Amino acid sequence: MKFVADGMLGKLARWLRMLGYDVAYSNNYADGQLLEIAVAEDRVLLTHDLELYQHAAVKGICAHYLQGETGEQKLAELARRFSVKLQIDMSTSRCPKCNTPVSPTVRSKVAGRVEKSTFDNYEQFWECPKCGQIYWQGAHWTRIQKSLQLAERILQEKEIG
Repeated sequence: MKFVADGMLGKLARWLRMLGYDVAYSNNYADGQLLEIAVAEDRVLLTHDLELYQHAAVKGICAHYLQGETGEQKLAELARRFSVKLQIDMSTSRCPKCNTPVSPTVRSKVAGRVEKSTFDNYEQFWECPKCGQIYWQGAHWTRIQKSLQLAERILQEKEIG
């Protein structure tokens, strides 16, 4: 499943990319461009703009109007509606910045490209072949996992209630 997200959903676009989903996003896309991309690339339009959602619906474009306010609520909403998985698998993860699939990289190749303490404390690294960004499961990984667990709890509560 591929998505295109409106300019209000930049954080959500990055989350979905980390989760392995192909998400076209730019905060410079006009509404007309978003609709064109959705049709031309067979993407689901994600929006927090009711008017844009209604416009897409009238044109028969697959779209979803996100009502959640927090990132975790939005992720839970997408998990419920589109069966979005709420676990990061680095073998399918995409670069949050440019949407390109990341690849494992040899630790020695990141020497001098990450902080020395990061290099000294972590063994596994991934690199975006397009923008060159380096990723690792550092201290921020705990916060990422907690956010995904909260989204999962929200999802479970909605399914029960």
